[in-house]
Amino acid sequence: MAFSEAVSCGSSLLWPRLLLFGDSITQFSFQQGGWGASLADKLVRKCDVLNRGFSGYNTRWAKIILPRLIRKGNSLDSPVAVTIFFGSNDSALKDENPKQHIPLEEYVANLKSMVQYLKSVDIPESRVILITPPPLCETAWEKECIIQGCKLNRLNSVVGEYASACLQVAQDCGTDVLDLWTLMQKDSQDFSSYLSDGLHLSPKGNEFLFSHLWPLLEKTTSSLPLLLPYWRDVVEAKPELSLLGDGDH
Repeated sequence: MAFSEAVSCGSSLLWPRLLLFGDSITQFSFQQGGWGASLADKLVRKCDVLNRGFSGYNTRWAKIILPRLIRKGNSLDSPVAVTIFFGSNDSALKDENPKQHIPLEEYVANLKSMVQYLKSVDIPESRVILITPPPLCETAWEKECIIQGCKLNRLNSVVGEYASACLQVAQDCGTDVLDLWTLMQKDSQDFSSYLSDGLHLSPKGNEFLFSHLWPLLEKTTSSLPLLLPYWRDVVEAKPELSLLGDGDH
């Protein structure tokens, strides 16, 4: 599908699509003030933003379900861009959270596998953005763990190892990458305000992510036209002339 214009299919108009693939930080991104909601607002009438976030998932499970989300040969399944945002669950401590934990080497292999799969279904590396997990505020997250009846099951230093691995995968595969873990801790700043519970993003954290992700996405979405004409441009006497064209206005 050529993304410089909308695609007409009979009387239907197929919107370009942006796929957000990740764990709970993606799933919750359509809540009020969420980074996904901000993207949808930014791209309204230009691109559908699809939330494919799965709370609690790791890259082992993500790799399995990705082919169910995007298939080859269907223009609807060929998004203008895909974000891959995993690591917060993969980096859980094995002894305390064995179900979600994924060994670092497998995390790397799973990310590479997903990028390669997207390439195999005609989504090039230039349309893929990897996002590292954000830093973990251990004090706040430990309180959540205690409420859930368990011990602290993540460490920020370990999350950092997975973030570094994500950066290396992006370099090896030739994709863009957003290094949240480093950016949120830049100059040793207090990053706790970016997190709602030590792990998930607060409103400020959502705004931070969006502000750094948008410049990366803008490269692949800047050429998208406004779909269907501005209302003042509709031919009043015969609106069909304006509304039943190819949608590129």
